Amino acid sequence: MAITLTVNGTVHTLDVEPEMPLLWALREVLGLTGTKFGCGIAACGACTVHLEGRAVRSCTLPISATDGKAVITIEGLAGSETGVLHAVQRAWIAHQVPQCGYCQSGLIMAVAGLLAQTPQPTDAEIDAGITNICRCGTFNRVRAAIHEAAAAADATGVKTAAAEQRS
Repeated sequence: MAITLTVNGTVHTLDVEPEMPLLWALREVLGLTGTKFGCGIAACGACTVHLEGRAVRSCTLPISATDGKAVITIEGLAGSETGVLHAVQRAWIAHQVPQCGYCQSGLIMAVAGLLAQTPQPTDAEIDAGITNICRCGTFNRVRAAIHEAAAAADATGVKTAAAEQRS
């Protein structure tokens, strides 16, 4: 079955089984390996991408659900034209969030999605909205980075990739 979707601004038509998880289409068919496989049951969040501006877990989402839609992966989060990192990516670096780094692409995508929906989240909103698992336990640094990214985006008026998709 041919599925047409836009990934990081580029239109792709894929001849794949409709039940193939989006994660495997991204990694194996398109070669975008920044999105990680963690659990296969949408629990850990390592596979988080944006679909139509919302953070989704790609390991259980069938590719057929993306037909005609826009997907942003970690590779497309930064401004490709400008090379400027997203506010969340800059905050991640400033707070030295990653340790092993495996979950980070999914966590960054989840946070960017949260900030697109809730530009100035409270700690309670962060707890409710970010359910990704980091086995290294960097959650205090994650929270600090989220608040910094929210402040930076607010101060500069920078739109997230998800917000730009919706406009």
